[in-house]
Amino acid sequence: MSIIAEKTTQVVSEINQACQATGRHPSEVALLAVSKTRSADEVREAFQQGLIRFGENYLQEALDKIQALADLPLEWHFIGPVQSNKTRQIAESFDWVHSVDRLKIARRLSEQRPTELADLNICLQVNIDDESSKSGCSPNEALDLAREIAALPHLNLRGLMAIPAPTDDAAAQRLAFAKVRALAERIRASGIAMDTLSMGMSGDLAAAIAEGSTMVRIGTALFGPRVAKG
Repeated sequence: MSIIAEKTTQVVSEINQACQATGRHPSEVALLAVSKTRSADEVREAFQQGLIRFGENYLQEALDKIQALADLPLEWHFIGPVQSNKTRQIAESFDWVHSVDRLKIARRLSEQRPTELADLNICLQVNIDDESSKSGCSPNEALDLAREIAALPHLNLRGLMAIPAPTDDAAAQRLAFAKVRALAERIRASGIAMDTLSMGMSGDLAAAIAEGSTMVRIGTALFGPRVAKG
């Protein structure tokens, strides 16, 4: 068994155990393989292990992989900060964008999404812990911004994405994710349909699943330690 095959089995088992512990069905939680800095061959191997969703942070690297793997039925997610000058290529090449935190970016993605493609799936990134080093709108801005994004054509607002401050304390992890879940519930209560909570990574996926995550973003636990981008 290859390393990626072994690690995929371990991660899927961890997701299943986390779901079982909280009374959820594993089908409720999608596994997004974070493939930034990984080669096209590694992505192809991960696909052979049953993975179809891949998350990328660096646009040019991602575009090269998307082209190299065009023969595979993959779902590509952009999960890094979105720069204004990169929106056209993102709108043309990706199925999901998890990192929208400004109306300007959402408008550009809406205007630049090719009409022959399905609507672009959007997650609104929320800076749930108000960390100066992280992207994301403030929780207080989220409802108004969600309303504006939901009204744009060619976009499908699916839910929220968050990256809480790192901690090894399970209770603190759950508290942060609970804040995201509560915010999503408030937005849904306002009449905006959302079905996605993109939260949880290799170190905190159990806490995220316990608080309702529907998509965990896993890189290191699937591929091993990340190679530094030069």
